[in-house]
This record gives sequence, C-alpha cells and structure tokens, in this order.
Amino acid sequence: MSQTRSRSLTLRLTLLFALASVLVLFLLGVLIGRSVEQHFEEQDMDALSGKMKLAKHVLEKALAKPGGETLAQQLDEALTGHHGLIIAVVGPDRQRLDDNLSLALPPELLGERATSDHGQPYMWTADDGLAWRGISASVAPANGGAPYIIVVATEMSHHEHFMSAFRRTLWVFMALAALAMGLLGWIVVRRGLAPLQTIKRQAAEITANRLNTRLPAEAIPLELADLASTLNEMLSRLEESFQRLSDFSSDLAHELRTPVSNLLTQTQVTLSRARTADEYRDILVSNAEEFERLSRMIADMLFLAKAENKQIIPHQEQLELAAEVADMLEFYGVLAEENEIHLSVVGHGAVFGDRLMLRRAISNLLSNALRYTPVGGTVTVRIETQIDEEIQLTVENTGACIAPEHLPRLFDRFYRTDSARQRTTEGSGLGLAITRSILLAHGGDVSVSSAEGITRFTLSLPVGVQL
Repeated sequence: MSQTRSRSLTLRLTLLFALASVLVLFLLGVLIGRSVEQHFEEQDMDALSGKMKLAKHVLEKALAKPGGETLAQQLDEALTGHHGLIIAVVGPDRQRLDDNLSLALPPELLGERATSDHGQPYMWTADDGLAWRGISASVAPANGGAPYIIVVATEMSHHEHFMSAFRRTLWVFMALAALAMGLLGWIVVRRGLAPLQTIKRQAAEITANRLNTRLPAEAIPLELADLASTLNEMLSRLEESFQRLSDFSSDLAHELRTPVSNLLTQTQVTLSRARTADEYRDILVSNAEEFERLSRMIADMLFLAKAENKQIIPHQEQLELAAEVADMLEFYGVLAEENEIHLSVVGHGAVFGDRLMLRRAISNLLSNALRYTPVGGTVTVRIETQIDEEIQLTVENTGACIAPEHLPRLFDRFYRTDSARQRTTEGSGLGLAITRSILLAHGGDVSVSSAEGITRFTLSLPVGVQL
C-alpha cells in the first residue's frame, strides 16, 4: 500500500505566510473602510447640524414675523452653495412647506426621532435609488400651538461612489499583495531552509566507510543546532556499532577458523592412509573436543545475541549471594588446592534474579581469577551492601596487573590482552561479555580495576528488588 507523500515544508510555510499577510491586509482594509465611513458620517453630521440650526432660526423668524418672502424661498437661500443638501419643513397638519416635494420623507424622521432630539442620523434610499442621510427636529411656535418638524438631509451618492471604488481598489491590492507576499514568503522560506539543504547534502555523503564525518553544528542556525547535534550523536552511535560489528566479524572468523582448520587438517591426515581402530578412536576423541569448543562458542554467541536484543528474561527468585558463592568455591576447591590458591568469601546480601544466570556470571569471574592467580596466591569474594540500595559482589585475585589500555575492552567479545591473538587458554574470549550481558539483564553492571598486584571485578546488583 503506497503512502501519500507529505507536502513540502516550503509550500506549507509559504501558504501560511501568504494567508497571514492576507488576513492582516483584510483586517487593515476593514479598519480603514470603517474609519473612512465614520469620517464621512462625522463630516455629514457637521454639515447637517449647522444647517439644522440655520433652518430652526429661519423657521422661528418666519413664524414670528409672517409675510415677505415665503418660507420655502428663505430655506432655498440658506442652502445656497450646498449641493446635495435639502431642508424640508412639515407643518402641524402634515403638509410640506418646502419646495423639495419630489423627495419623500421616511416616517422614521417624522415620528419620535424628531421630538427626542438624540441627534442620530437616519439613512434611507429614495424612490429614485439615491441614498440619503438626514436628521430631524421639532420647532414649537413662540405663541404656542402644534410643533413644526424640520428635516435636514444630504445625498450620499458621492460617498458611495468613493467607497465602492475604495473597496475595488482594496480587493485588487489584497490580491496583488497576496501574490507578492506568497512570492516573497517563498524566497524567505527557501533562504531560511537553506541550512537543511546543506545538512541533506552532507548527510548524503556519509556512507559506511565515512561514518567518522560529522555535521558542522557551529555553522548551522541556532534553531537547527539541536538537530545537527542529535544527528552527530546518532552517527557516533552508528560508527561505534559498525566498528563493533566489523571487529566482531573479524574476531568470529578468526575464532572459527582455528578449530575448523584443525578438524579439516586432522581429517585429511587421517584419510591419507589406513589407521588402526585405536588411532581412529583417538582422532575422533580429538575431533569431539574441537566440536565441543565450537558448540560452546555458538551457544555463547546465541546467548549474547539474545542479550543484545533484550530477549533474555531472567527468572526471578530471591538468592543469598554468600550461599551461592560458597557452593561455587567448593566446586573450584580442587583446582585451587592444586595451585595452592586460597579461596574465601566475605560478607552477605540477598538479591532477586535468575539463579543459573547469576551463577554463570560469578563462575566466569572465578574461573578467570583462578586462571591468572599465581601459585600461592589468593582469590577473595567480597559481598557488600551500598548506601544507594545496591549490592556489590567483588572477585579479587592477586597476580600480575592488567595494563590500563586493556581495561575498557575486557568485556568486548573475543577480546584478549595478547596482541598476537594466540589461544593460550581454553577460553573463547566470550566469558566476560556474557557476564556483562547477564548483569545488564538484571538491571546491574560490571566493572574492573587492576592495580598494585590486585585485580578486581565488581558486579553491581539492585538490593532485593524484583525487575
């Protein structure tokens, strides 16, 4: 089933940048449009309020001194020079006293709005489609009687034409600005993500033969420095793993070559001429020993492979370490007596773990200690409970010290301190590696130190805590 390829980060950032720019421009345009409309309204209100005062004065004067020019003529003279502005007067009998009879007045301006004097304009559309904004007020005659209503209104077509043109210009500008911002955003994002392309090119040059190459974290922007550092740490782990794998392959080939070569040579020599039954029996016994060595080596490698893949699940039971060590010292007692080596155990402590696995780990250390302890030396097992709820089991022996350069690699598979890599003992070089795997499976660890004629291997285990 094919997976849909994710969209480009550059495309997404560009779209987000363009969308944010359009949103900002839209809000700015709305704000400017509202401001312009409010400005026109304030401008109209200034004109309407001024003309309303003048219309009131003219009406009051006409009512006080009737005769002479008609009210309509006086109002027309008051509007000289003001195009698009009208003054309408409605008498108590709802009759129009002005000459602007072609403009029908909305009932809203002739009702409560005229007597409330709240000054808010009213907008409406006339029969001819023109938009108007107007205010109204009532004027009572000086001698009493029903009030007159004055309506002052201004035609807003020029405002609407301007706002319509403004909105068209705004939308065109927003469209062009969105395209420009998108292009600019694409350029900015491409330049901003250029270090990622650098990382990509440098990472593409890293192969199995060039795992020592590292990304220059100091030349990368701060936001990508953590990524570069993480990649460098990953490369370090890969380099270490590849090196271990390469060493392991080389060591395994070397270790298997010797017994296989011995078996092949011995078999060819045996087949070169007829042998007696006893000679064949001796040759088969020798071959069996080599097969046993190969079998143990393969079993140990399978155990280590499971341990590295965390497939070892220790069987949990409470163990008294002093008792377990005492049993093993009794087993190694005969070998120790032959070499006049003194064995002893000091201290006690209990842990939860797999009995067979822990006995194997301790047995590997005891076997190594007896192997490298000179005649008349001592091997001591110390069991101590630490303050941090940890038990340490230390196997120490007297004898020649291990060179400091060998200590960090003693727990590597097939590692031996002799550079010639000759098999001087029966060991396969896997015992300490297996010991470390067992301790790690139990949540512990193993360490080594060698100085002043004493070599110590220390097993660290949690105190009585089930895993």
